[in-house]
Amino acid sequence: MRSVTIATISLLVSATNAALQVVSGATWTATNTGQHIQAHGGGILKVGEKWYWVGEDKTNGTAFTNINCYSSSNLVEWNYEGALLTRTSSGDTGPSRVIERPKVMFNKKTNKYVLWMHIDSSNYGEAKIGVATGDSVCGKYTYVRSERPLGFESRDSGVYVDDDGKGYLLTEDRRNGLRINALSDDYLTITSNVYTWKEKYESPAIAKKGGVYFMFASQLTGWDPNDNYYSTSTSLSGPWSGWKKFADSGSNTYASQTTYILPVGDGFMYMGDRWISSNLMRSTYIWLPLTLSGTSASMKNSINWVLDTATGAMAAGASENSYEGETATLSGGAKSQSCSGCSGGKSAGYVGGSTSGAVVFGNVQSDKATKTTVRIKHLNGDSSQRVADVVVNGKSVRTAFLPHGGGDPASSVVHVELKQGSNEIRIAGTGGWGPDVDRIMVPLS
Repeated sequence: MRSVTIATISLLVSATNAALQVVSGATWTATNTGQHIQAHGGGILKVGEKWYWVGEDKTNGTAFTNINCYSSSNLVEWNYEGALLTRTSSGDTGPSRVIERPKVMFNKKTNKYVLWMHIDSSNYGEAKIGVATGDSVCGKYTYVRSERPLGFESRDSGVYVDDDGKGYLLTEDRRNGLRINALSDDYLTITSNVYTWKEKYESPAIAKKGGVYFMFASQLTGWDPNDNYYSTSTSLSGPWSGWKKFADSGSNTYASQTTYILPVGDGFMYMGDRWISSNLMRSTYIWLPLTLSGTSASMKNSINWVLDTATGAMAAGASENSYEGETATLSGGAKSQSCSGCSGGKSAGYVGGSTSGAVVFGNVQSDKATKTTVRIKHLNGDSSQRVADVVVNGKSVRTAFLPHGGGDPASSVVHVELKQGSNEIRIAGTGGWGPDVDRIMVPLS
């Protein structure tokens, strides 16, 4: 049965060979850690045939822990590579410090990777920008310094490299406005102000298509989402157009905040954060197809979609079959229990734990043998993530399940190999408690 309708936009195409799905707002598990990906406020850089995602580790809340790096060949399955910077005993990277919005640029002249980031005190009173350098995209970086760019405050930040190789730093100065600053040839020094908006926006990100620059940014509402806006120009120094919305009005940009706009083939992907201020480690990612045409930008929401990284084609996810947890085979201590927000009013609870509860879905159908993405609707009433093994036809994948936060079940995704015809999917604990399972959503073809 079809689980979601995706509005047709010009960037969405009717068919693609991709079978792996991007599922916004779900728990995304790193393939080699069994933990939810911690790369918030980040950006992506392509090096060779791989994509590298650099972002904030929010495991311990706002206080700086790590700037993490993940790699992928398809923008869906991510492998943890390590931390570019990690907490030190003192200084800008010491305890109780704030480091946010890390973005990496590659400088072709120096053959160095340059990392710019927001540096601050725990009360956000310093409002500085910081810079570090590295010899490899996911290696260890050397922290250089922090400053107020050109003497102005800076909180949310971004970077942009133009077609001619010139680098720019985007900074949010709420006293004077959003700014574009030019960087030196080595990207390590801020040389001049290129443009300043008088309007107060933050979370800046720039994309370019057909000679038109698009600046995306959000309003200033703290951790809470809002309707984000964009402005256009044929020159970074302006004049820039008035600000316009690019997502459905009143949707709060589908409960997200802009962090980066990623060119993929001939298309563009919006990258946003869905912040959970009460428990930042369970914040998730909203990635969606973004249409840029002339001087217009538009974006529609979708629960699941597929991406061809070679061409940039973006399409609706396949039709799915839904299998209820409470009607699966329950073993050990697993048992059916009431769940007001679940699709059938019940879920399969007590998975894992001391009684080794397990949920087994037999006769899960697929039209062909393929690697695809299964969505698991679940509940986790804890404040930290739970972990379970999802075993598909005997092959186990360690999978994380973030707290669902009350209300309706949340989603976690797992990328698995399905056989043509009947498959078996088993969800079991790893020693501790696993999630309560509402249902699984399995692509049919």
